[in-house]
Amino acid sequence: MHTQDNLARITATGSHRHLITQTIDLLIEAEAVTSAQSNGEVFRLFEERPGLIGLPVIENERPIGMINRNIFMQSFARPFHREIYLQKSCVAFMDKMPLIVEGTTSIQDLSFKVIAGGDKALADGFIITEQGQYAGIGRAADMLKAVADLQAEKNRLVMESIDYGSVIQKSLSRASRESMRRTLSDHFLIWEPRDVVSGDFYYFHEYEDGFLVILFDCTGHGVPGAFMTLIMSAFLQSALNEGGYRNPGALIAAVNRHVKQAMGQIDHSHGDDAEPVSDDGMDAAFCWVDTKQRKLTYAGAHLPLFIRRPGVVETEVVDGDRAGVGYATTAMDQQWRNHEFDLPEGSSIYFFTDGFTDQLGGHKGIAFGKRRIRELLLKHADKPMPEQRSELISAFTTYQGKHPRKDDVAAIGFRI
Repeated sequence: MHTQDNLARITATGSHRHLITQTIDLLIEAEAVTSAQSNGEVFRLFEERPGLIGLPVIENERPIGMINRNIFMQSFARPFHREIYLQKSCVAFMDKMPLIVEGTTSIQDLSFKVIAGGDKALADGFIITEQGQYAGIGRAADMLKAVADLQAEKNRLVMESIDYGSVIQKSLSRASRESMRRTLSDHFLIWEPRDVVSGDFYYFHEYEDGFLVILFDCTGHGVPGAFMTLIMSAFLQSALNEGGYRNPGALIAAVNRHVKQAMGQIDHSHGDDAEPVSDDGMDAAFCWVDTKQRKLTYAGAHLPLFIRRPGVVETEVVDGDRAGVGYATTAMDQQWRNHEFDLPEGSSIYFFTDGFTDQLGGHKGIAFGKRRIRELLLKHADKPMPEQRSELISAFTTYQGKHPRKDDVAAIGFRI
């Protein structure tokens, strides 16, 4: 066998092309001694090979212990120890309980064993066997590097998946964006995921007599939130296929029933033997605009409507009903109220998810709140919607300052 000094044998490259997944990949072919060999022979091997950190001890090709270089040499430096122990069996200084692992052991399982072994395993390393027979040794440092490489590769694959998920999510909303541009001559859209993908989503569709605009904020953000947007979008399409797009309150109720039935979110209670029940849903603002009669019908689940009419100084805020869509605590037959408004020419309509209102910031570290939104809308009311968008984002970002982004942020504004 080659000596332990030949560390080039280690295949721990850290490259994505050759990730170490098994203990055998960390193998260092190292010389071993038997219990019949003396401490004098062990001392000679350590003197000849300064890079040798330990010597496995084997019997019948199977490992029975490990001699640590530092412990052995320190012991032999004591008075009379060399004279007393030089000719005796090397088992006198052998650790009888070294960490021994099969080469087929996964790197993850190996890391658990090394950590469980404490400082000894980290310092001495471990013995590697193949079908129980001695094969070589491994170093804890190489194992830790392999674990780090595996984790980095997993993170890379996850991020690639999330990035592509963002492409899918944007593709699903393309039709709404294009329809919004065709229908609304003066509007803005803000859609800023806290992470790569978002739990906020929007829907827009034009009909012969008007258009339907929806903004919804699903449970969570990031990947869980994005999954919920896909689910909610599917249930929304099912509800729309049943008709009733002119009735936002009924449309929300239909989505609520679909969610609760499909996800089994009837209530919070379940027995000890039952599977846990999910409790996910969304807050939303549903709005139908009748362009012929110039009327707006709004129904909301927590998300409010902001409306500014020409000649009226204040920005009116209409709160949605205090019942989320699809949650276990929301009744199956829950109803949402419709609010109807006449829309004089030049009226402006806005919706914001709570990523805006709940964001902490300012010198007091408190929420952005509805009041600041109303003040901003009043201040910039006469500007085109794209300019209002820029002012809102600028004020929001400045207010946030160094505070971390709390949630996904989305908003829609349009002028009739």
